[in-house]
Amino acid sequence: MKWIIRLFSMLLALLFIFPLIWMLIVSVKVEGMKITTLLDWFTPPYSFAVYQEVMTQTKLMQWVWNSFFVAVCVMVLTVLMAAMAGYAMSKINFRYKSFMFFFILAGLLIPGEAILIPLYQVAKDLDILNSYQGLIFPVLASPFAIIILKSFFDGVPNDLIESVQIDGGGIWRIFGSIMLPLVRPALASMAILTFIGSWNNFLWPFLSVTDDNLYTLPMGIPTLMDQYTEDYVKPMVINTISSIPIMILFLIFERQIVKGISMSGIKG
Repeated sequence: MKWIIRLFSMLLALLFIFPLIWMLIVSVKVEGMKITTLLDWFTPPYSFAVYQEVMTQTKLMQWVWNSFFVAVCVMVLTVLMAAMAGYAMSKINFRYKSFMFFFILAGLLIPGEAILIPLYQVAKDLDILNSYQGLIFPVLASPFAIIILKSFFDGVPNDLIESVQIDGGGIWRIFGSIMLPLVRPALASMAILTFIGSWNNFLWPFLSVTDDNLYTLPMGIPTLMDQYTEDYVKPMVINTISSIPIMILFLIFERQIVKGISMSGIKG
């Protein structure tokens, strides 16, 4: 029975990985090559000339850097803000705490498209449109991340916090030295999900940026695709280059992602 399950799992994995393999192989084909049979996609000749052309004659690498820089900044700032808010909502007593929690929870019920107009107006009034600040700051608030991290902080025993307080530890020491290390899987999970969400974000960059030097990949790629509708090689090269960073990120942090999502909390 086990070998049947393993065989089925391998076949399923091949089914999902085949499009990636096909993309990589087609991206190194010779541009303009005639394709008459299925095997022609996978047979020589191969060439990296199109890679060099795309990287030197287009702004794709600039857009890759823009996407990476914006995604890293959004990831770090969002997780940091969500961790502080989640810690406060979980372990610090203050007035209107319940109201604030339900206020944050209500943020999950509001579609992002509904706040685009006021968000754009605020960004315009702050004069941060067409800038990295305009791509980063308006998307930092994440009710989902706050609620998830709060649930993890709820699982940390209060006795542990009280023992640190008895030893003279303040709020920031408890937060930085005790709480964050204990919820590291959740932080890693939220960081990766936030990075991917920012990397794939199209709507807000589309509204807030008109300078093509500040384009992110979801904005820039369609402009290149419109130029190369008669050939498969250049689109596959563009997609391969834009996919490599996110695939590397997933391979490095796969264990943290799975562990963070599978855990429901910390048992005290």
